[in-house]
Amino acid sequence: MTGSRIAIFGAGYAGLVTGACFAELGHSVTIRDIVPEKISALQGGAVPIYEPGLEELIERNRERLRYTLDAAEAVRDAELVFVCVDTPPTYSGDADLSRVWTVIEELPPSSERTILVMKSTVPVGTGEKVRAALDARGLDHVGYVSNPEFLAEGTALNDFLEPDRIVVGAFEEADAEAVARLHAGIDAPIVKADVASAEMIKLASNAFLSTRISFINEIANVCELVGADVVRVAEGIGLDHRLGPHFLRAGVGWGGSCYGKDASSLKQLAGNSGYHFQLLAAMIEVNELQRRRVISKLQKHLGSLRGTTVALLGLAFKPGTDDMRDAPSLVIASRLLAEGADVRTWDPIADARDRLVGARQCDSVLDAVTGADAAVIVTEWDELRSLASPETLGAMRRPLIIDGRNLLDPDDVRAAGFAYEGIGRASSALDLLPETAEPDLREPARED
Repeated sequence: MTGSRIAIFGAGYAGLVTGACFAELGHSVTIRDIVPEKISALQGGAVPIYEPGLEELIERNRERLRYTLDAAEAVRDAELVFVCVDTPPTYSGDADLSRVWTVIEELPPSSERTILVMKSTVPVGTGEKVRAALDARGLDHVGYVSNPEFLAEGTALNDFLEPDRIVVGAFEEADAEAVARLHAGIDAPIVKADVASAEMIKLASNAFLSTRISFINEIANVCELVGADVVRVAEGIGLDHRLGPHFLRAGVGWGGSCYGKDASSLKQLAGNSGYHFQLLAAMIEVNELQRRRVISKLQKHLGSLRGTTVALLGLAFKPGTDDMRDAPSLVIASRLLAEGADVRTWDPIADARDRLVGARQCDSVLDAVTGADAAVIVTEWDELRSLASPETLGAMRRPLIIDGRNLLDPDDVRAAGFAYEGIGRASSALDLLPETAEPDLREPARED
């Protein structure tokens, strides 16, 4: 089969992954972005984002991939134009569609039949507005399809090439068929719908996943009060075939570029339509409070945090990515700094030097925990599975680990000589350090 000619607007996570994967499927792809440094890097063979396997995939398909700053060049001879720009939340909670509308306005006049495909996450009803805008410009021959992405950072290539489903919403059946054909070679059900339903599928999917996380975090908070272990509870819940085990891991809350934004957008959409979405409002509040529970756990063991040193281990909102958008680490670090703590951070990929003024980013876990009164696991990187080691014990001023992702085995950590606090797991009174303990209870490890 001869591949199609595709233009992609946006060289971020969604745009680069979409472009590379379509090239892998045999299509010719031109990716356009407005940031000169990003396009220059791509033209030189460098990938400006971190996503496992993406660099290799782009290199393997470099003959089918081109990059440009010019909108007209990007869409020249393109049969399909994909919109993959970000739609960040506004202060009101609505999605900021300014970049989407910029793409629409930049489409050059053409008599050729083209299909505009919306990958960006947009509010329900956006397709109707775009359709009207295209018609008003005399571009009624340009088709419109909603084809939302379901890419999780860290597993994005697999999510594209081996998806659970491919959602295609179109005004015209022929346009839906054209987009479906692009995915030939991918074994997944294709869900065809009207445009509004396709837009809602994306928002509802992310909102429901967020709700599951907030629910298990609420259960975790109750578990701490009654002496139950949320890890065992989640295991028992997840074995119910009606529920399944996914997104039932308690922790310090969800983050990233999608969950919070999409939940807020759906809540705002409902409100603008005259409906108060009470469940979403509660879910968002639970997530915000969950991040702050780390502070109370630290205060439980250390008392006032002024003058203490806390190591935050993990900055990215999840392992396998360098993305810190809406990451719990940002909230926790800011709160600790406000409490007067000395904050050290570590992450194997993410860099927060320009985002956490006042915190010191360390190059190694050992550097971060040396002389620290507590170590807080914020992101469940594999490198942290061996945190409760004799080396860490000797380096810390106080042997306290707050496991914000339930990454470690509590019994093993306590047996290694540490006080341990997880999320939704009972805390032994023996863990508590004396309230009168000063920061120099333990002699700091030598740094030479």
